[in-house]
Amino acid sequence: MNRAIYAADPEAHGPREFGGASGGERRGPRSAFQRDRDRIVHSMSFRRLKSKTQVFIAPDGDHYRTRLTHSLEVAQIGRVIARALALDEDLTEALCLAHDLGHPPFGHAGEAALSDAMDRHGGFDHNAQALRTVMRIECPYPEYDGLNLTWDLLEGLAKHNGPVTAPNWALAELDHAFPLMLGTWPSLEAQVAAVADDIAYDNHDIDDGLRAGFLQLDDLLTLDFLADQWRTVEKRFPHAPRERLLREMIRDQIGMMVNDVIDHTSAQVKGLRSVSDVREAGRQLAGFSPAMAAQERRLKAFMYERLYYHAEQVSAAERARDVVARLFAAYAQDARLMPADWQARLPDREPHRARVIADFIAGMSDRFAMQSVSQIYGERPSGLINV
Repeated sequence: MNRAIYAADPEAHGPREFGGASGGERRGPRSAFQRDRDRIVHSMSFRRLKSKTQVFIAPDGDHYRTRLTHSLEVAQIGRVIARALALDEDLTEALCLAHDLGHPPFGHAGEAALSDAMDRHGGFDHNAQALRTVMRIECPYPEYDGLNLTWDLLEGLAKHNGPVTAPNWALAELDHAFPLMLGTWPSLEAQVAAVADDIAYDNHDIDDGLRAGFLQLDDLLTLDFLADQWRTVEKRFPHAPRERLLREMIRDQIGMMVNDVIDHTSAQVKGLRSVSDVREAGRQLAGFSPAMAAQERRLKAFMYERLYYHAEQVSAAERARDVVARLFAAYAQDARLMPADWQARLPDREPHRARVIADFIAGMSDRFAMQSVSQIYGERPSGLINV
């Protein structure tokens, strides 16, 4: 691979937190970043994403996206951009696949409930929880906790959205144990992973929203840039069914965004000589052009108004928050309701006890959370399937 001089280098990567056989041994002809990616893909947390909410809570259908399919789509977009910019594709892919590992059941509704429950104990944040998951909760190795990923992967995961000036307790605790330079910008691979996430959910959520009937084409076409795309697609395929035209419009929009990121980022990185130059630039280098960024903000505002805050979505989210809140209250009152292995790791004192309870709940799938609350309270939660 012809790697750019400002790309992350798997042969000169930062250290892993732990040494030992599992940390240092090379199994097969893989780079350090390929090993990171494979450790993520083989983790239980990654598998559980198949049953965690992306947009719709516990959707009654197989065609809607989950956190798992979303993460795979982000990885595909991220690799395309990384390849065009001559960055390390494997690190980019690993970051894309890991970015949502900290999401609790029911997406942002579940996160809000855990944040409320943890208010007296330092709060809850899904980005910091992703780091906690790969560094402390996933424990497949005999010698240490965590997946023992490279510094480059952990740094990018911690701050793929930019420098962190006020880390919450979870991120601060991990940074103290294994410093991640939280105050600087991350690698270009991490910045690409962040914008790939935006591109994926901006467009694929439109697809799911249209499929569910929560979004209407006429409403989407009030956004002039989408109206232009629609007219172009209609002109190219005048006899195609409407559903196919809609999907073609979304593909075109993804392509436009990807090309915009590649062109804008290529201009921003001119003159850089190393990964250190990227971190010391003091600003985001990989992302949308100003014009595309303005369009993307308008699209996000539309999606929040018409889809994410749709009345049925809000109702389902309230019920989901109640499920998570009731689970936390039950486990806090009687830890014997938790599995034996989780009971064994519960500290005696707060806030550490509450944080382990939050770890357990955050790892649940939507389905397991509903099953658990049914077993504890004797009734299955209703009104959560909203499509």
